[in-house]
Amino acid sequence: MTAADPGTIDLSVVLYHPDGRVLAEALASIAAAAAVLRAATGWDTVLWLVDNAESRGAESRGAESGGAGTGEETRLRGIMAESGIAAAMPVTLLSGHGNVGYGAGHNRAIRQGRGAFHLVLNHDILLDPQALLEGFHFMKSSPGVVLLSPRVSNAAGEQEFICKRTPTLLDLALRGFAPGFLKRRFAARLARYEMRDLTGEEPVHGIEHAGGAFMLFRRDALEALGGFDERFFLYFEDFDLSKRAAALGTVAYVPAVRIVHYGGKAAGKGWLHIRLFAASALRYFAKHGWRLA
Repeated sequence: MTAADPGTIDLSVVLYHPDGRVLAEALASIAAAAAVLRAATGWDTVLWLVDNAESRGAESRGAESGGAGTGEETRLRGIMAESGIAAAMPVTLLSGHGNVGYGAGHNRAIRQGRGAFHLVLNHDILLDPQALLEGFHFMKSSPGVVLLSPRVSNAAGEQEFICKRTPTLLDLALRGFAPGFLKRRFAARLARYEMRDLTGEEPVHGIEHAGGAFMLFRRDALEALGGFDERFFLYFEDFDLSKRAAALGTVAYVPAVRIVHYGGKAAGKGWLHIRLFAASALRYFAKHGWRLA
Protein backbone atom coordinates (compact mmCIF):
# COMPACT_ATOMS: atom_id res chain seq x y z
CA MET A 1 0.00 0.00 0.00
CA THR A 2 1.37 3.40 -1.01
CA ALA A 3 0.89 6.62 0.89
CA ALA A 4 -1.93 8.63 -0.66
CA ASP A 5 -1.23 12.02 -2.21
CA PRO A 6 -3.73 14.38 -0.52
CA GLY A 7 -3.80 16.75 -3.49
CA THR A 8 -4.48 14.33 -6.34
CA ILE A 9 -7.35 12.40 -7.87
CA ASP A 10 -6.41 9.37 -9.97
CA LEU A 11 -8.68 8.49 -12.87
CA SER A 12 -8.51 5.21 -14.79
CA VAL A 13 -10.10 4.30 -18.12
CA VAL A 14 -9.92 0.79 -19.60
CA LEU A 15 -9.86 0.62 -23.39
CA TYR A 16 -10.55 -2.16 -25.87
CA HIS A 17 -10.45 -0.90 -29.47
CA PRO A 18 -12.56 2.15 -28.56
CA ASP A 19 -14.35 4.38 -31.04
CA GLY A 20 -11.82 7.13 -31.67
CA ARG A 21 -14.32 9.99 -31.83
CA VAL A 22 -16.05 8.97 -28.61
CA LEU A 23 -12.75 8.54 -26.79
CA ALA A 24 -11.41 11.90 -27.97
CA GLU A 25 -14.58 13.62 -26.72
CA ALA A 26 -14.36 11.76 -23.41
CA LEU A 27 -10.73 12.77 -22.90
CA ALA A 28 -11.53 16.38 -23.73
CA SER A 29 -14.33 16.32 -21.13
CA ILE A 30 -11.91 14.91 -18.53
CA ALA A 31 -9.46 17.72 -19.28
CA ALA A 32 -12.19 20.36 -18.91
CA ALA A 33 -13.47 18.91 -15.62
CA ALA A 34 -9.91 18.63 -14.28
CA ALA A 35 -9.27 22.28 -15.09
CA VAL A 36 -12.37 23.31 -13.13
CA LEU A 37 -11.26 21.18 -10.17
CA ARG A 38 -7.75 22.61 -10.22
CA ALA A 39 -8.94 26.22 -10.46
CA ALA A 40 -11.32 25.83 -7.52
CA THR A 41 -9.26 23.61 -5.19
CA GLY A 42 -5.67 23.36 -6.40
CA TRP A 43 -6.08 19.58 -6.71
CA ASP A 44 -4.53 17.78 -9.68
CA THR A 45 -5.85 14.90 -11.76
CA VAL A 46 -3.69 12.01 -12.97
CA LEU A 47 -5.03 9.87 -15.81
CA TRP A 48 -4.30 6.19 -16.39
CA LEU A 49 -5.32 4.77 -19.75
CA VAL A 50 -5.28 0.97 -19.75
CA ASP A 51 -5.17 -0.57 -23.21
CA ASN A 52 -6.63 -4.08 -23.06
CA ALA A 53 -6.16 -4.73 -26.78
CA GLU A 54 -4.43 -8.01 -27.61
CA SER A 55 -0.78 -7.15 -28.11
CA ARG A 56 2.71 -8.29 -27.31
CA GLY A 57 5.66 -6.63 -25.72
CA ALA A 58 6.46 -4.72 -22.58
CA GLU A 59 4.12 -2.20 -21.05
CA SER A 60 4.44 1.38 -22.23
CA ARG A 61 4.51 4.19 -19.69
CA GLY A 62 3.94 7.87 -20.15
CA ALA A 63 2.05 9.77 -22.79
CA GLU A 64 5.25 10.54 -24.65
CA SER A 65 7.20 7.32 -24.16
CA GLY A 66 9.34 6.22 -27.06
CA GLY A 67 9.19 3.12 -29.18
CA ALA A 68 7.07 2.20 -32.15
CA GLY A 69 4.48 0.26 -30.15
CA THR A 70 1.60 -1.65 -31.70
CA GLY A 71 -0.79 -0.29 -34.27
CA GLU A 72 -3.48 0.10 -31.63
CA GLU A 73 -1.10 1.88 -29.26
CA THR A 74 -0.14 4.27 -32.06
CA ARG A 75 -3.82 4.91 -32.78
CA LEU A 76 -4.52 5.63 -29.12
CA ARG A 77 -1.62 8.06 -28.89
CA GLY A 78 -3.03 9.88 -31.91
CA ILE A 79 -6.42 10.16 -30.20
CA MET A 80 -4.72 11.43 -27.06
CA ALA A 81 -2.89 14.07 -29.06
CA GLU A 82 -6.11 15.11 -30.77
CA SER A 83 -7.88 15.55 -27.42
CA GLY A 84 -5.05 17.59 -25.87
CA ILE A 85 -5.26 15.53 -22.69
CA ALA A 86 -1.49 15.25 -22.14
CA ALA A 87 -1.21 19.03 -21.94
CA ALA A 88 -3.87 19.09 -19.22
CA MET A 89 -2.54 16.45 -16.81
CA PRO A 90 -0.04 13.61 -16.42
CA VAL A 91 -1.16 10.63 -18.53
CA THR A 92 0.15 7.08 -18.39
CA LEU A 93 -0.78 4.58 -21.11
CA LEU A 94 -0.49 1.00 -19.89
CA SER A 95 -0.43 -1.51 -22.74
CA GLY A 96 1.03 -4.81 -23.82
CA HIS A 97 -0.76 -6.97 -21.23
CA GLY A 98 -3.61 -8.11 -23.51
CA ASN A 99 -7.28 -8.39 -22.69
CA VAL A 100 -7.21 -9.14 -18.97
CA GLY A 101 -10.79 -8.00 -18.36
CA TYR A 102 -12.43 -4.77 -17.24
CA GLY A 103 -11.81 -5.03 -13.51
CA ALA A 104 -8.30 -6.41 -13.89
CA GLY A 105 -7.47 -3.57 -16.26
CA HIS A 106 -8.56 -0.96 -13.74
CA ASN A 107 -6.65 -2.78 -11.01
CA ARG A 108 -3.40 -2.19 -12.91
CA ALA A 109 -3.98 1.55 -12.49
CA ILE A 110 -5.40 1.32 -8.97
CA ARG A 111 -2.26 -0.44 -7.74
CA GLN A 112 -0.01 2.29 -9.14
CA GLY A 113 -2.08 5.36 -8.31
CA ARG A 114 -1.43 7.49 -5.26
CA GLY A 115 -4.31 9.97 -5.25
CA ALA A 116 -6.52 10.36 -2.19
CA PHE A 117 -9.45 9.52 -4.48
CA HIS A 118 -9.67 7.18 -7.44
CA LEU A 119 -12.26 7.48 -10.20
CA VAL A 120 -13.10 4.39 -12.26
CA LEU A 121 -14.51 5.56 -15.58
CA ASN A 122 -15.76 4.07 -18.84
CA HIS A 123 -14.21 5.30 -22.08
CA ASP A 124 -17.64 6.34 -23.42
CA ILE A 125 -18.42 8.88 -20.67
CA LEU A 126 -18.60 12.65 -21.05
CA LEU A 127 -18.02 14.40 -17.75
CA ASP A 128 -19.96 17.54 -16.98
CA PRO A 129 -17.38 20.34 -16.46
CA GLN A 130 -18.39 20.48 -12.77
CA ALA A 131 -18.43 16.70 -12.22
CA LEU A 132 -15.02 16.29 -10.56
CA LEU A 133 -15.49 19.40 -8.44
CA GLU A 134 -18.95 18.35 -7.25
CA GLY A 135 -17.67 14.86 -6.47
CA PHE A 136 -14.70 16.27 -4.61
CA HIS A 137 -16.84 18.58 -2.46
CA PHE A 138 -19.29 15.80 -1.62
CA MET A 139 -16.59 13.31 -0.64
CA LYS A 140 -14.75 15.90 1.45
CA SER A 141 -17.95 16.79 3.33
CA SER A 142 -19.15 13.18 3.76
CA PRO A 143 -16.35 11.17 5.41
CA GLY A 144 -18.51 8.07 5.83
CA VAL A 145 -19.06 7.73 2.08
CA VAL A 146 -16.58 5.34 0.45
CA LEU A 147 -18.10 5.27 -3.06
CA LEU A 148 -20.03 7.88 -5.07
CA SER A 149 -22.30 7.20 -8.05
CA PRO A 150 -23.48 10.06 -10.33
CA ARG A 151 -26.61 11.07 -12.21
CA VAL A 152 -26.35 9.63 -15.73
CA SER A 153 -27.98 10.76 -18.96
CA ASN A 154 -27.81 9.16 -22.37
CA ALA A 155 -26.89 10.98 -25.56
CA ALA A 156 -30.53 12.07 -25.98
CA GLY A 157 -30.56 13.69 -22.55
CA GLU A 158 -32.76 11.03 -20.93
CA GLN A 159 -31.87 9.87 -17.45
CA GLU A 160 -30.28 6.44 -17.14
CA PHE A 161 -30.41 4.44 -13.93
CA ILE A 162 -27.10 2.71 -13.25
CA CYS A 163 -27.68 2.18 -9.52
CA LYS A 164 -29.57 -1.01 -8.76
CA ARG A 165 -31.18 -2.84 -5.90
CA THR A 166 -29.97 -6.38 -5.21
CA PRO A 167 -31.03 -8.45 -8.22
CA THR A 168 -32.69 -11.82 -8.55
CA LEU A 169 -32.21 -14.15 -11.49
CA LEU A 170 -35.71 -13.19 -12.63
CA ASP A 171 -34.85 -9.47 -12.56
CA LEU A 172 -31.80 -9.99 -14.75
CA ALA A 173 -33.63 -12.23 -17.22
CA LEU A 174 -36.50 -9.77 -17.54
CA ARG A 175 -34.29 -6.72 -17.92
CA GLY A 176 -31.79 -8.21 -20.32
CA PHE A 177 -33.66 -10.66 -22.49
CA ALA A 178 -37.46 -10.52 -22.08
CA PRO A 179 -39.63 -9.37 -25.00
CA GLY A 180 -41.37 -6.03 -24.72
CA PHE A 181 -44.80 -7.36 -23.71
CA LEU A 182 -43.26 -9.28 -20.80
CA LYS A 183 -41.25 -6.28 -19.64
CA ARG A 184 -44.44 -4.21 -19.65
CA ARG A 185 -46.16 -6.84 -17.51
CA PHE A 186 -43.35 -6.64 -14.96
CA ALA A 187 -42.75 -2.89 -15.33
CA ALA A 188 -43.23 -2.10 -11.63
CA ARG A 189 -40.83 -4.84 -10.60
CA LEU A 190 -38.18 -3.70 -13.06
CA ALA A 191 -38.60 -0.07 -12.02
CA ARG A 192 -37.92 -1.03 -8.41
CA TYR A 193 -34.82 -3.05 -9.34
CA GLU A 194 -33.51 -0.27 -11.60
CA MET A 195 -34.10 2.34 -8.87
CA ARG A 196 -36.19 4.54 -11.15
CA ASP A 197 -37.28 6.40 -8.04
CA LEU A 198 -33.89 8.20 -8.08
CA THR A 199 -35.20 11.27 -9.85
CA GLY A 200 -34.73 13.92 -7.16
CA GLU A 201 -31.87 16.36 -6.71
CA GLU A 202 -30.85 15.32 -3.19
CA PRO A 203 -28.12 12.74 -2.48
CA VAL A 204 -29.32 9.26 -1.53
CA HIS A 205 -27.27 7.14 0.86
CA GLY A 206 -27.36 3.37 1.22
CA ILE A 207 -27.14 2.40 -2.47
CA GLU A 208 -26.80 -1.37 -2.84
CA HIS A 209 -25.14 -1.56 -6.27
CA ALA A 210 -23.41 1.22 -8.20
CA GLY A 211 -22.69 1.01 -11.93
CA GLY A 212 -19.10 0.71 -13.12
CA ALA A 213 -19.33 3.52 -15.70
CA PHE A 214 -18.36 6.03 -12.98
CA MET A 215 -17.23 4.97 -9.49
CA LEU A 216 -15.50 7.58 -7.32
CA PHE A 217 -13.73 5.89 -4.39
CA ARG A 218 -11.67 6.94 -1.44
CA ARG A 219 -8.29 5.36 -2.01
CA ASP A 220 -7.98 3.91 1.48
CA ALA A 221 -11.33 2.16 1.06
CA LEU A 222 -10.50 0.92 -2.44
CA GLU A 223 -7.18 -0.50 -1.25
CA ALA A 224 -8.87 -2.14 1.74
CA LEU A 225 -11.29 -3.80 -0.69
CA GLY A 226 -8.43 -5.02 -2.88
CA GLY A 227 -9.90 -3.39 -5.97
CA PHE A 228 -11.96 -5.43 -8.39
CA ASP A 229 -12.33 -9.19 -8.10
CA GLU A 230 -10.48 -10.26 -11.26
CA ARG A 231 -12.47 -13.47 -11.56
CA PHE A 232 -15.18 -11.30 -13.15
CA PHE A 233 -13.88 -10.80 -16.68
CA LEU A 234 -16.71 -8.49 -17.78
CA TYR A 235 -20.05 -7.59 -16.16
CA PHE A 236 -20.93 -7.70 -12.45
CA GLU A 237 -17.44 -6.70 -11.35
CA ASP A 238 -19.02 -3.36 -10.44
CA PHE A 239 -21.90 -4.96 -8.53
CA ASP A 240 -19.46 -7.14 -6.62
CA LEU A 241 -17.15 -4.24 -5.73
CA SER A 242 -19.93 -1.84 -4.74
CA LYS A 243 -21.62 -4.54 -2.62
CA ARG A 244 -18.35 -5.08 -0.78
CA ALA A 245 -17.90 -1.31 -0.47
CA ALA A 246 -21.35 -1.02 1.12
CA ALA A 247 -20.16 -3.35 3.88
CA LEU A 248 -17.18 -1.04 4.50
CA GLY A 249 -18.97 2.31 4.50
CA THR A 250 -21.71 4.20 2.66
CA VAL A 251 -22.37 4.13 -1.08
CA ALA A 252 -24.13 7.33 -2.19
CA TYR A 253 -25.96 8.49 -5.29
CA VAL A 254 -25.13 12.17 -5.86
CA PRO A 255 -27.18 13.78 -8.66
CA ALA A 256 -25.11 16.99 -8.56
CA VAL A 257 -22.36 14.92 -10.21
CA ARG A 258 -23.50 14.58 -13.81
CA ILE A 259 -22.24 12.56 -16.76
CA VAL A 260 -23.40 11.48 -20.22
CA HIS A 261 -23.04 7.79 -21.11
CA TYR A 262 -22.92 6.50 -24.67
CA GLY A 263 -22.79 2.83 -23.70
CA GLY A 264 -25.22 0.01 -24.49
CA LYS A 265 -26.61 -3.13 -22.87
CA ALA A 266 -25.17 -6.63 -23.09
CA ALA A 267 -28.21 -8.04 -24.87
CA GLY A 268 -27.59 -5.72 -27.82
CA LYS A 269 -23.93 -6.64 -28.27
CA GLY A 270 -24.12 -10.20 -29.58
CA TRP A 271 -23.81 -13.71 -28.24
CA LEU A 272 -20.31 -13.31 -26.79
CA HIS A 273 -21.47 -10.52 -24.50
CA ILE A 274 -24.60 -12.47 -23.56
CA ARG A 275 -22.43 -15.45 -22.58
CA LEU A 276 -20.08 -13.22 -20.57
CA PHE A 277 -23.05 -11.56 -18.87
CA ALA A 278 -24.58 -14.91 -17.93
CA ALA A 279 -21.28 -16.34 -16.65
CA SER A 280 -20.60 -13.29 -14.51
CA ALA A 281 -24.16 -13.26 -13.17
CA LEU A 282 -23.79 -16.87 -12.04
CA ARG A 283 -20.46 -16.05 -10.42
CA TYR A 284 -22.02 -13.09 -8.62
CA PHE A 285 -24.86 -15.19 -7.19
CA ALA A 286 -22.48 -17.99 -6.23
CA LYS A 287 -20.38 -15.45 -4.30
CA HIS A 288 -23.12 -13.35 -2.69
CA GLY A 289 -26.04 -15.75 -2.43
CA TRP A 290 -28.71 -17.03 -4.79
CA ARG A 291 -31.96 -15.16 -5.28
CA LEU A 292 -34.23 -16.72 -7.86
CA ALA A 293 -37.30 -14.49 -7.79
